[in-house]
Amino acid sequence: MDPREFDVDGVDNQWCPGCGNFSILRIMKQALAELGISPERLVFVSGIGQAAKFPHYLKCNYFNGLHGRSVPVAAAISAVNPELTVVCESGEGCNYGEGGNHFIHNIRRNPKFTHIVHDNMVYGLTKGQASPTSLKGMVTPVQVDGVILEPFNPLTVAIALDASFVARAYAGDQQQSVEIVKKALQHTGYALVDILQPCPSFNKLNTFQWFKEHVYYLEASHDPHDRQQGFKRACETEKLPLGIFYVNQKPAFHENLRIYKGNKVSLSDRPFHDLNKLVKLIESRE
Repeated sequence: MDPREFDVDGVDNQWCPGCGNFSILRIMKQALAELGISPERLVFVSGIGQAAKFPHYLKCNYFNGLHGRSVPVAAAISAVNPELTVVCESGEGCNYGEGGNHFIHNIRRNPKFTHIVHDNMVYGLTKGQASPTSLKGMVTPVQVDGVILEPFNPLTVAIALDASFVARAYAGDQQQSVEIVKKALQHTGYALVDILQPCPSFNKLNTFQWFKEHVYYLEASHDPHDRQQGFKRACETEKLPLGIFYVNQKPAFHENLRIYKGNKVSLSDRPFHDLNKLVKLIESRE
């Protein structure tokens, strides 16, 4: 399958020149193409922000929702039709800041979708404020004396909550990132992929050169089924490890629902229910 099958013609791209989002778009197209996932069976859900514009530039079905609220929508779509490939995608501000509560409790449910987080350590759409993952000391137009808060670590939070798939990639390494994203897309359950990327317009600290000097890949000997080891590696901050930290295959959210116990057919493919019965039930409770 050719990655160009996901191209959208005639769209005016709003990203800045040199933005890491371009790299992530190429990574996603290649991963989808290599897995043979057709645009018709693909659903993207995003929130608000530069990263959330991603589905506008990719041939797919998509729902573009509220800031920080993409996760519950993705979970619902996946539950109604588990046969679809569902990808929840947005920036770290949208997912870990405004959407932090959804992020935490979604992990507990383990719905079947891939969560791609564009992590550029800054709010880009609103012109450069510190985001949840901004490093301490980073100076911004708002944090003029430097960020004083500890950066949020999504990987340690996810592993602590026993997320079923936790990984980190880097937008500057296309082929390695493609392989990580492919494994996430094939995972049955919740798969988090935090993708580090530069923001050349508003983050002058975490540049391509900075990432080149501050990331490295987990060794081939790393066991992703060892939760304690995965957590320990996710705690590293001097240099940021890349790769798949932790995998724990367990039943996805929809597989635990009673409605799927005796019938595996997706809800979206079942005959419509008698709405009159629903109306009568509602009226009987009034």
